[in-house]
Amino acid sequence: MLFRKRQQIMICVVAGAIVCVFILFWYMPLSKRMKAIKQTKAAQTLTIAKGTADSKQLPLLEEQLLKLQAELGNYEVSIPEQRDLGVFLHSIADLMNEHNLGDQEIEPGEEIEADKYYCIPVSMQCKGKLAQLFKFFRRLQAIDRLVRIEQVKLCNDSDYNGDVRMETKAVIYYRARVGQG
Repeated sequence: MLFRKRQQIMICVVAGAIVCVFILFWYMPLSKRMKAIKQTKAAQTLTIAKGTADSKQLPLLEEQLLKLQAELGNYEVSIPEQRDLGVFLHSIADLMNEHNLGDQEIEPGEEIEADKYYCIPVSMQCKGKLAQLFKFFRRLQAIDRLVRIEQVKLCNDSDYNGDVRMETKAVIYYRARVGQG
């Protein structure tokens, strides 16, 4: 009987050891590996979903790119190779006259070299109705030369007759020819 009890205890100890070995060396590593695989699968699923969502945005981005290329397509063309400052100043004066703007002052600043372009600051002042000034800026935007408006200051006339005094700082550009600058 004692032998039988010992035998049963031994069988239980061996069975317990087998269960422990099974859990420690087979089930737990396999469980960790399964968890890692599930996390990897979830990350891949998320990446695929993001890629699918991004691929739906691709036509919109292509459309934006085409619009920007169309807008910027004439960028190089709008920067002449020669200075032509006199022609530009004359065209500004003509635009001011066309819109009946008075007290005109157009004064170029000192030329600045920047990479392959030259910048010429231009100070403009005139007086007129707000609608006339608005039309002037619309036409200035439409000329075939790149003009960057840096600052616009509008002040009411001191006698309050509806006239507005405009002071603008702008920059025009021209390209440096090979051998120039």
